[in-house]
Amino acid sequence: MSTRDVRVLEGPEKLRMLLERGNGELAAFLREQHPVDLADMVEELPDDLLVAVFERLGPEQSALVLGELDREARARIVRLLGKERVGDIVEAMDTDDAADLLGELSPEQAGQILGELQAEEAAEVRELLHYEPDTAGGIMTTEYVAVNQGMTAQEAIEHLRQRAPDAETVYYVYVVDDDEHLLGVLSLRDLIVAPPETPLKHIMRTKVVSVFHDQDQEEVARIVSRYDLLAVPVIDHQRRLLGVVTVDDVIDVLEEEATEDALRAAAVSPGEEGGDLRGGVWRLARPRLPWLLALLFMEFLAGSVIDRFRGGFDGVTLALLSVFIPIMAGEAGNGATQALAVVVRGLATGEIAEREVLAVVWREARVGLLAGLITGVVLFGVTTLWKGDLRLGLVVGLALALNLPVAKMLGGLFPIVIHRLGIDPAVASGPFITTVTDFTSMLTYFTVAALLLTQLG
Repeated sequence: MSTRDVRVLEGPEKLRMLLERGNGELAAFLREQHPVDLADMVEELPDDLLVAVFERLGPEQSALVLGELDREARARIVRLLGKERVGDIVEAMDTDDAADLLGELSPEQAGQILGELQAEEAAEVRELLHYEPDTAGGIMTTEYVAVNQGMTAQEAIEHLRQRAPDAETVYYVYVVDDDEHLLGVLSLRDLIVAPPETPLKHIMRTKVVSVFHDQDQEEVARIVSRYDLLAVPVIDHQRRLLGVVTVDDVIDVLEEEATEDALRAAAVSPGEEGGDLRGGVWRLARPRLPWLLALLFMEFLAGSVIDRFRGGFDGVTLALLSVFIPIMAGEAGNGATQALAVVVRGLATGEIAEREVLAVVWREARVGLLAGLITGVVLFGVTTLWKGDLRLGLVVGLALALNLPVAKMLGGLFPIVIHRLGIDPAVASGPFITTVTDFTSMLTYFTVAALLLTQLG
């Protein structure tokens, strides 16, 4: 392929061609790439070409690319590059990203790489590794700017010039006392416009939004979103400043939590996003089987309801009633899932407070009652015209009118109950609540049919 042909290639194809040819354009091509794009390009490279890419990248660019790769790709690169090269890359990473990477490795591997770091850097990473990964401490960085309350604006600016190159973010400057207790916060604008000799205590804001090191990462993300922050300080329970959580880490948390909730809502275990098409079938099926088996036995309850009532109807009537079983079960399941989605989101965003529990359940019941009346009337009319049977139309219409408020109430109540028990409401999955409403809808449907057909028959 000619040099001109190489130029028309894009992305992974061009990178592979330049690597195989050892073309002089390779270094320039790598420098021009955004870390996210370069991460996408290198993931599918064979081992030899992958090593060749990282041999040509500096530690800083390697650190950025490594931070954009998934867990399996990072583990592969660590294995291929060796502890010395990985140590250089980790040393160039932000401390929170370095801790995340080492936390994914075996203790032996992590210890070897820590041994390659400078003592101060290694100590900071070890400190972060002590925190639970899904907490504020687990996602914070210790690379921030703090100034002493006794400084003036000019002294703070001079301190900022010295510290800024090592900080992950300098949008906020935190004010602490001699014992590192968080006292206030300043913006860069506050420092720049203040007269040079102004004491910081006269210009700092003392009401600082902060989080504790053991707060759940989802709560941290909610606070950053609520107050539109670029970073939030992390403190211990004595209000000593430990680090900051930056908005880029919050975005990662939101994506992770949203993915996890979506998978759980479908009764699928987190970690089964399906991006790896080469994964074994058994590996994917195994975590799903417990859910499927549990739901299978729960569905027997709905079947037992039908079996319990079938002796009370003749064959023709039972056949007619069976035609509308999918409608009863489907509408109830859909109604419950709608309520479930609304309530789970409200709990996740903090829009539903503890004192509002009964109001929420009552609201969903009223929504279900209104929806049930309308859909019940429609079903009554359609069934009567379709089958020419007023009694059958009355049975299915009334059953649906009763089923929807019950389903809506269950869909609203269930996540609230398990939230009260300290369980993530996302585990109130759609398949689970649908299975529950299959039982309640069949019980309601055949009870109404038995009562009305007996009375009117």
